[in-house]
Amino acid sequence: MSNLTLILLAAGSSSRFELDVKKQWLRINHTPLWQFVANKCEETKHFEKIIITSSKDDLEFMKNYADYTFIEGGSTRQESLKNSLLEVETEYVLVSDIARACISKEFLENIISHIGESDCIVPYLKVTDTIVYDNKTIDRDKVKRIQTPQLSLTSALKDALDVEEEFTDESSAIVSNGGTREFILGEDSAHKITHTKDLQKLTCIDRPSLDTLSGTGFDVHAFDDKGDMYLGGVKIESDFGFKAHSDGDVAIHALIDALLGAAGMGDIGMMFPDNDDSYKGIDSKELLSRVVTKIYNLGFVIVNVDLTITCEKPRVGKYKLPMRKTLSTILNLDSSRVNIKATTTEKLGFIGRGEGVAVIANANLKYFDWTKI
Repeated sequence: MSNLTLILLAAGSSSRFELDVKKQWLRINHTPLWQFVANKCEETKHFEKIIITSSKDDLEFMKNYADYTFIEGGSTRQESLKNSLLEVETEYVLVSDIARACISKEFLENIISHIGESDCIVPYLKVTDTIVYDNKTIDRDKVKRIQTPQLSLTSALKDALDVEEEFTDESSAIVSNGGTREFILGEDSAHKITHTKDLQKLTCIDRPSLDTLSGTGFDVHAFDDKGDMYLGGVKIESDFGFKAHSDGDVAIHALIDALLGAAGMGDIGMMFPDNDDSYKGIDSKELLSRVVTKIYNLGFVIVNVDLTITCEKPRVGKYKLPMRKTLSTILNLDSSRVNIKATTTEKLGFIGRGEGVAVIANANLKYFDWTKI
């Protein structure tokens, strides 16, 4: 095995991607793009450790997918790389962006075969078009389109990044610090996903699975003689509210759990712990909005939801339609895909005694289908 660590940078916000989904969470069948790239690289069996950088918001969710080393990234590519290098103990490190999804095994093997020949091994593509810079035509043979992965001497890269200046790739930092680099011919198929149109150039990846992912949520809140009552995001005419850390909207809480369950993202208590004062008295519609944003960011699409509200009081019949409209707006769904049902327990149990409300929610998700862009 080579004395080599792989770092895959996947902490970006995908601001140039122009979609709600982050590109690292595009699915190939069921596999997110970052894991697809990591798995392909792992097949070469050259790496003592594989490190994946992640945004703070995605970090725990990523850990559900694989046993790689996950590191919280920074606000820039360079900051994420510096954070990862703290975990590197090998003499050499290979760094790539997960946006280069179609890196072939032969390409990786070629880069790694040059290990030790320079402080940084840099793949590049030749330029075939006429190049004009500052209104002057320049020699295109002197222009190189730089690619990743780049193979670096770990100590040289760490020293080169110990500065305030920002660099767009490893070789630029190393050369600026007095190090050496060697160029090798790259690979056309190692195209980088930056904009949505770039997806059309990737021939190595399959479409996402068409499976439906289902989740169930259940929540109960007891009545309290203080405060207003909210159900399904709608204020209910009532002389009492709910005992709760937030506004106590038991319907939205159950719905959040259903959505998180379908996405495999845990539960509402993990995302919004009730010992966190920042959520005290918070409008549950705001919590739902944050969950919906995260679900879309992580590559899911909400198909439909169905809620069953169980109570003896209050009577919720006249609020069903307002609930549907309120929730559909937050969920980015047509109101016909938000179903609200109400029932009683025929006077049985704590609900039958009029002590509280219980809600069961179901949600169905699909993966965002990037092939239809």
